[in-house]
Parts: sequence; C-alpha cells; structure tokens
Amino acid sequence: MLLTVDIDAFTAAHRDEWERLDALAAKRRLSGAQADELVILYRITAQHLSRLRTTAPDPQLIAEMSARVARARGRITGPREIRVRDITRFLTQTIPLALYRARWWAIGVGTAFTAIAVVVGLWTLRSPEAMGALGTPGALDRYADQSFEDYYSTYDSHEFSALVWTNNARIAAICIGAGITGVVPAFLVLINAMALGRSGAVMADHDRFLHFLALIIPHGLLELTCVFFAGGVGLRLFWALLAPGPRSRGRALAEDGRLLITAAVGLTGALAIAGLLEGFVTAARIPWLLKAALGLLALAVLWAAVLVLGRRAERALAGGDDVVRVDEMGYAASEAG
Repeated sequence: MLLTVDIDAFTAAHRDEWERLDALAAKRRLSGAQADELVILYRITAQHLSRLRTTAPDPQLIAEMSARVARARGRITGPREIRVRDITRFLTQTIPLALYRARWWAIGVGTAFTAIAVVVGLWTLRSPEAMGALGTPGALDRYADQSFEDYYSTYDSHEFSALVWTNNARIAAICIGAGITGVVPAFLVLINAMALGRSGAVMADHDRFLHFLALIIPHGLLELTCVFFAGGVGLRLFWALLAPGPRSRGRALAEDGRLLITAAVGLTGALAIAGLLEGFVTAARIPWLLKAALGLLALAVLWAAVLVLGRRAERALAGGDDVVRVDEMGYAASEAG
C-alpha cells in the first residue's frame, strides 16, 4: 500500500490534468479539439481513480475523484434518453453478463439443492416415522391422489400465474436482498429443497412419482434454476464481504451489489415466464411430452443467454475500453482494470 507521501506525490503529479478536466467539463461549449481532450482526460482520470481505489484507498480523495469522473462522464454523454438500443443492450448484454458472473455459484447452489432434496426424499420414503410425521395416512392419500394436482388448477390460469410469479419473485428477492447475511439464502434453499424432497417421497410412496415429475418439470426447471441463481448471487455478495480479494471490501460490495441488482431484474423476468408455464401449461390438457418440451426450451433459452450472450459480453469488456465500455454496461472497471 502506498504511504501518505506517495499519495501526495501522485496527487501533485496529476493535479494539473484533473483541474484541466474540471475546467473542460464546466465549459458550456467545446470545440472539436477540446471535446477530444475532455475524453482523453476523462479516461486518464478514471484510470487514476481505479488505481487509487486499489492501492491507496483514501476515502476523501476517492470521493473527490469519483465526483470529478462523474461530472466529466455526464459532460461527455450528456442527458440520456432511454432508447430501444439501450433496452436491447440491457437485455442482451448487461443481464446475461450479471448471470454469467454468478453461474458457478448458481451451479453450486443447484447441486446442493438437488442433493438435499434427494437425500430427504429417500430418507422420508424409507422411514415410516418420517413419513408419518408429514400427516395421517388419509391426509397423505388425499395429497397424492388429489391435492397435489389440484393445486395447479384451483385458480384461473392468469390469476394462478400472477400468484406464482409474485411468490417466486418474493423468494428470489429475499435470497438476493438478504444475501449479504449468507444465512438467509442458505436457509431458503434448504427449506425449499426439503419440501420438494418430502413431496416427491409422498408421491413415490403412492406410486405416483412419474405424475409428480410430469407436474413439476414444465415450470419447475426454469423456476428452480432462477432460485439457484438468486441464492448464488446472494451468496456471492456474502463471499465478497468475507473475502474481497485484491479489492477493498467496500469496493467489492459495491461492484457485486450492482451485479446483484441487475441479476434480480433478469430473474424477475425469467420467473414471470415460469409463472406463465405453471399457470397455462402445467395443468393444461395437452400431451406431457409437449409440456416437458416447453419447460426444457425455457430452461435452454435461459442458459443460452447466460453462457452465450454473457460470455460474449465478458469477452467484449476484456478486449475493449476498460473504462468506457464497462461504465456503459453499469459496472465498475474492476476485473479488466
């Protein structure tokens, strides 16, 4: 880490550039040469800010530099209107990139969820005491023969879709919003995995496990994957708090927090699609293979967006302008800078 005298020397060496940037950013009109100079100084100053954050985190100086860079960026970009290409870029670059960076966390959460559900299901199926704890024989019979399937047709399709979407979005929001605790997303993943395992055990005990899968697969593949991503993003933020790596803890939380918010928006949209599948497809009187195909297609689209579009966005950032391109997509220049 730099000593105070090094910070003073660095500031003295670049103060003229920073003041010139301030002067250009304050001008009402710029010539072509001045506009070019403004862009060059903006990039240089943004790199200075990135260096100061990583090597000499002085809060006062960083706050001053952040405000300076923000003013210059606003002068360069000017007031922005939301355009179709901005929305397209957000959907095809920003959201996939956020999910791509959390993919291994989501896979880890999904693996743990599946393992817990299988273990709980097998244990419940083979333990009369565990099965008896879920309800009386009559209640379990009704659940397997009627209640489990009736759940998907109790409400009108559009009302049920909205209800499911709201509930799932709430769970995802809790996983993400309380992710910094580490405990909340882990607990929600645990209780949902146990609930799924127990439901599967009851259905299997009544020789209706294939029917159970037929009702779960059309919407559950996408729905559960969204939950895995929500838990993964939340746990990634928790890990940034514990082990920020070469970044300062504050910077790590800020950068992963931006990723978290972007992922939440994307997952809300994906869960809306899962809600439509659950409301209009799961209970529909159409061949099961068609239902399963629709569920698999929805899952494939999500993972294609993550792995193809997300990887492409990551490579674009790594191979382009670290400051401007990352800033345009809503991230700080952390991994490339």
